[in-house]
Amino acid sequence: MSKRLSQHFPVELSIVIPLLNEAESLPELTRWIHRVLTQHGLTYEVILIDDGSTDASWEVIEELAADDVHLRGIRFNRNYGKSAALNVGFKETTGRVVCTMDADLQDSPEELPGLYRMITEEGLDLVSGWKKKRYDPLSKTIPTKLFNGVTRWISGIQLHDFNCGLKAYNSRVVKSVEVYGEMHRYIPVIAKWAGFRKIGEKVVQHQERKYGVTKFGLERFVYGFLDLMSITFVSRFRRRPMHFFGTLGSLSFLVGMLITLWLVGEKVWLAQHNLHARDVTAQPLFFLALVAVIIGIQLFLAGFLAEMVQLNGAHRNDYLVREKLNLK
Repeated sequence: MSKRLSQHFPVELSIVIPLLNEAESLPELTRWIHRVLTQHGLTYEVILIDDGSTDASWEVIEELAADDVHLRGIRFNRNYGKSAALNVGFKETTGRVVCTMDADLQDSPEELPGLYRMITEEGLDLVSGWKKKRYDPLSKTIPTKLFNGVTRWISGIQLHDFNCGLKAYNSRVVKSVEVYGEMHRYIPVIAKWAGFRKIGEKVVQHQERKYGVTKFGLERFVYGFLDLMSITFVSRFRRRPMHFFGTLGSLSFLVGMLITLWLVGEKVWLAQHNLHARDVTAQPLFFLALVAVIIGIQLFLAGFLAEMVQLNGAHRNDYLVREKLNLK
């Protein structure tokens, strides 16, 4: 690292670890991280975020922090979720590179130096781990593959494992994005829409769970799909909602009007040729056209209202600036 970068960043690597009821694994995990990073000569900090644990996790963190100057801890008053823990942890990082990992020992600290080098030497904005060989049951691996396939298709990001907890970021990324709800699965998508498009992937080792039980069930795949729809919409249309609602509204209104004009024109043509013609209002197609017109008007009005909300928003003119040169 250059002298300039060394002065700007207190440490080379920040490691953010959200946790929930992982008291048993924390001592082994922190020792493992210390051993690996010390061997590679990397300065580092570990930020442990206790997401409302009901076991002795916080007491263990206090004991570890008393003997380890690299260790910092944050404790939530209740369980808010992994996204909240990561968002708070990102704000506290001071390193040039920020890595995230789970606290259950299924993510190996041996991968950290390699992830660090991919950010610093290859110039990537984000590197996502890929657990190519997993120690999970089929009830988890099959939905995971489906989930990843849908996310690749919608986002255009060619990653095999979006939900892998082991990731590395250039510090600019974590300081520029906001993670909320259950959006931690889609940080690569959020980063891409924020302009950080240099996204890479690294095959990482996946280990069998040694302590405790998994904190996630199958419902996360349902929530994950809904979150993907939400982040895709917000990322593309947050600053121009009329483009979305107005387009759909215009199409719906146009289709409804065309059907109506067709029915009226058909009625007039048949009457002129002394042919039997049903009343326009007696045809089911007329009511479908009427519904399309009404929906079109409602969507158009929704677009106007969304534009007004956006124009009055406090962050309407917030833009991410990557660098500045010769500016006071």
